[in-house]
Amino acid sequence: MKKTVFIAILMALTLPMAAQKTENSAGQMPMKRAMSLVPRPNIAPVKSMIPAETALSIDTLDTSDPGIKMVLRSDNTWEYIKNREWIDNDEVYKLSWNHDAAKCYNVKYEDLPFRATLWLADSTTRFYCPYQEKVFSKFGWRKGRQHTGVDLPYPMGTPVGAAFEGKVRFAKRCGGYGNLVIIRHPNGLETFYGHLSKINVTEDQWVSAGEIIGLGGSTGRSTGPHLHFETRYMGYAFDPQWIIDFEKAELKHGVFVLHRKYLTPGSTYVPESEDEEEAIYLSEEEERAEEERIAREMAAAKYHKIRSGDTLSGLAVKYHTTVKAICKLNGITAKTTLRPGRTLRVK
Repeated sequence: MKKTVFIAILMALTLPMAAQKTENSAGQMPMKRAMSLVPRPNIAPVKSMIPAETALSIDTLDTSDPGIKMVLRSDNTWEYIKNREWIDNDEVYKLSWNHDAAKCYNVKYEDLPFRATLWLADSTTRFYCPYQEKVFSKFGWRKGRQHTGVDLPYPMGTPVGAAFEGKVRFAKRCGGYGNLVIIRHPNGLETFYGHLSKINVTEDQWVSAGEIIGLGGSTGRSTGPHLHFETRYMGYAFDPQWIIDFEKAELKHGVFVLHRKYLTPGSTYVPESEDEEEAIYLSEEEERAEEERIAREMAAAKYHKIRSGDTLSGLAVKYHTTVKAICKLNGITAKTTLRPGRTLRVK
């Protein structure tokens, strides 16, 4: 036993640089540091953990990093864990920490960082896939409204596990979400779990990846049992499928570079090929130019309020566009019924 503890202490003192505290107060890692540790195009997907019984913890040791501790197990194994008391004092858990509003951030788009490097999984951070199944309702425009998450078929009463370790910010009923749990993670990411039949956690509670936070249900604006899952950064929603392959139960990357331009309502999926991935490392000047281009496009956008008798083909002629283009801008099909009073983007 003494030999095991001695080895564990020695390893703690020589903790690999990848586990050292290199993030800033917002939970982000500098781009150069991230690139030197994990070249993103070559990083392998991270498999979902399988919750299981673990050996008893017999001791917890400090390491050279105040944010990381080492746990010794009764079966002579060990692992690194985050020091929750130390992380709890981080700015990420002070900014807009609100138990009463699901969407509590008040950050203007122009005040967001150009890009945020989010560490999703490493030697101290596990990942648990909320549910291994094909997404039946994707992120994006749906019937003229923005669907800010993904819907997964989820049997009534099935336990729902947290995707990552974090602290519960919101746990109560909330309008169309029904019973909703929101977890804020150390990297600043928030995950939403909606339509639950039961909530098993309380606000300000720390949870581990895979820990049961509630049961699947159909509360709120729901037509049947399913799980509504969202990923948000500083209040801005982005497609969870950018980071999670739900069919394979895999995290696509251990580190994810989230660009500000991807947080606009009309944003598209991040390119996956290695050649296209080079766009991630655009200089700030190039990124500003790209954002200005997008801003010009948005400023030139045109909208039409539907009146009785309007048709998609008629609108296409009137605004010198095509039915296909209008459908793509609004997330509808050529067979969608145009209801008077609804606003469509036509350019």
